[in-house]
Amino acid sequence: MKLYDFRLAPNPRRVRIFLAEKGIDVPTVQVDIVKAEHKQPDFLAKNPLAGLPVLELDDGRHLTESVAICRYFEALQPEPPLMGVDALDRAFVEMWNRRMEFEVFGPIAQTFRNTHAFFAGRIPQVAEWGEVNRRAAHKRLAWLDTELAERRFVAGDRFSIADITAWVGIDFGKPSDIRIDAAHKNLQRWYEAVSARPSARA
Repeated sequence: MKLYDFRLAPNPRRVRIFLAEKGIDVPTVQVDIVKAEHKQPDFLAKNPLAGLPVLELDDGRHLTESVAICRYFEALQPEPPLMGVDALDRAFVEMWNRRMEFEVFGPIAQTFRNTHAFFAGRIPQVAEWGEVNRRAAHKRLAWLDTELAERRFVAGDRFSIADITAWVGIDFGKPSDIRIDAAHKNLQRWYEAVSARPSARA
């Protein structure tokens, strides 16, 4: 088993943090997106959508979505639980992870994709759409700040995959100058706490 990775991309980082929290070591192969290695025929044979990360299983099959990869490792090694401990808890973690994907990570990613020079000439960019998403991202960070006034972590009192998604998404905002506002004390408290975890170095 091996993980196709790119150190600078956010979605592979989500999986690396998840694995680090579990204490699971998986050999990695770096696929350089800057050099378009993810668009070469040998990689497209693994994932025709050209996305990272990709987990290559021992039987030759490939898992190509971050949460699917995390769910697989959660089933292999349930402790520590990062996707819930019972039916209701799993449902709440799923709800909050989806919210972090759609409401935080998504707008930040769309801002980067549509406004940053890295994607110029690589994909069609719509600057106006990028700015719409920038405004949405700032609003969602303010919303998340209010939510975190009530609990320690995104989905409750336990660190979960929802924290990983929010954490990576917020960090990915830095190249687009989307940052935590000084007034967002709850969000800043949470961010400092998750950034101090050993998995931050994954």
